[in-house]
Amino acid sequence: MMEERTENKGGAVLSPHVGSIGHAAVQDFAADHPSPRNESEASEPGLVHLELVRVVERVYRRYLDLLRNDLTRLGVDDVSPSQVMMLFTIGGDDLSVRDLIDRGHYLGSNASYNLKRLVECGYVERSASPRDRRAARIRLSERGQNLCDLIRKIDETYHRLIVRDEEQSREFGIAFHMLRRLEHVWTNAVRYGEAGLV
Repeated sequence: MMEERTENKGGAVLSPHVGSIGHAAVQDFAADHPSPRNESEASEPGLVHLELVRVVERVYRRYLDLLRNDLTRLGVDDVSPSQVMMLFTIGGDDLSVRDLIDRGHYLGSNASYNLKRLVECGYVERSASPRDRRAARIRLSERGQNLCDLIRKIDETYHRLIVRDEEQSREFGIAFHMLRRLEHVWTNAVRYGEAGLV
């Protein structure tokens, strides 16, 4: 039986099953990782900062794998998952290249290559700054905006699988704020050394 497909305004073909995750996988995780019943259970014995960092790294790499699959289903083969994440870093703003590097905590060489690729493929528009012709300004093109809109729609499916009730919504918010706190602490540590940690 042929799968029903619809075409989005960006020209990519979007399947109704794009980005779907098997509910069995979610149920398996719930069975293996039950929610803690109280605060004492929420703190795993032996859990240290480094373990959390390793989880963050694995989650990010797994999300890139997920995004790569979604791009394949959308028929988008001219940009990588990391480059798509750069589109979201730019967002709806008009930025300088330096602003982009600072906002995304990118390495200069990696940012330059990925940005060049996004410009060549028509996802980002690059122009000279009206105040300084030597400085470039960047913003999403219509094509870049359309791709971000598609990824957001797909991501809503993943979000609904993670946040299915009020309690999970609360846990999601706590996790988000903790990650933002980590980002703040690490940023201060890089900029100011140990004095920035207090």
